[in-house]
Amino acid sequence: MDSIIRIAGLTKTYESGHQALKSVDLDIRRGEIFALLGPNGAGKTTLISIVCGIVRRTSGTVTVDGNDIISSYRAARRAIGLVPQELTTDAFETVWDTVSFSRGLFGKAKNSAFIEDLLKQLSLWEKRDTKIKELSGGMKRRVMIAKALSHEPEILFLDEPSAGVDVELRRGMWDMVRGLRERGVTIILTTHYIEEAQEMADRVGVITRGELILVEQTHRLMEKLGKRELRLKLSEPMAQIPAELGEWPLALEDDGNVLVYAFDANAERTGIASLIKRMTDLGIGFKDLATRESSLEDIFVELVHDRRAAA
Repeated sequence: MDSIIRIAGLTKTYESGHQALKSVDLDIRRGEIFALLGPNGAGKTTLISIVCGIVRRTSGTVTVDGNDIISSYRAARRAIGLVPQELTTDAFETVWDTVSFSRGLFGKAKNSAFIEDLLKQLSLWEKRDTKIKELSGGMKRRVMIAKALSHEPEILFLDEPSAGVDVELRRGMWDMVRGLRERGVTIILTTHYIEEAQEMADRVGVITRGELILVEQTHRLMEKLGKRELRLKLSEPMAQIPAELGEWPLALEDDGNVLVYAFDANAERTGIASLIKRMTDLGIGFKDLATRESSLEDIFVELVHDRRAAA
């Protein structure tokens, strides 16, 4: 699959001396959904803003569909739709006028049928004559998405798109994103809703302190770094783990009432059967057991924590 965005050696240092990006290398594949995860201040918005031509890079190169974002600015920008984190639009314009005007800004011919279809997809059709200032926060977010899509871009950036959107609207929004991907639109999103990245994204990138520390296909990341836990609710609380169980990575929780065993679900042998046999031989009983698989959020927190600890 070819790359629609190529980023090489990208850095950004602000006048204050703060280095927001440190030599970022990243290729975004045409037609994929790519999720960029990172804590506040990690550099996510700076990275997006540079690609979209809002912030100037300090060094490095960025091309959008083969067009350099500096020397071929107009061609690069036409390929991009951006939904920023902040809600910024003319409060006194109607939904229809706002979206139609955005299309015209990119030199696109008037197309009422396209705008109508777009507003219907985003559940905005009934609000087409409503002024922006009269809309809820979630509806304003949808207007921002409609504006970003008004000129039919090949790439859509969504910077925290679910902020301020209720669960029902969020689900509808993600259905729309899936539909866009099916039509060939490349989606790049930043989000705090990590479960959505896990569900939606083809690949995930983790950025912290301006460094892109990992890029991986979502399912492979879960396979490589995801862990499972066996949680055994003991018949009697345990003050400490017996030395006879030392060959298993165990931990005690809930005041010694729960024994936790972390294991690799992809390994040929998980060690569960031998652990339970050894516990039985030692007379250690349990009332219940359950397994839990680590989520993308668990992996993200672990990666960022490990990088901070190493700094």
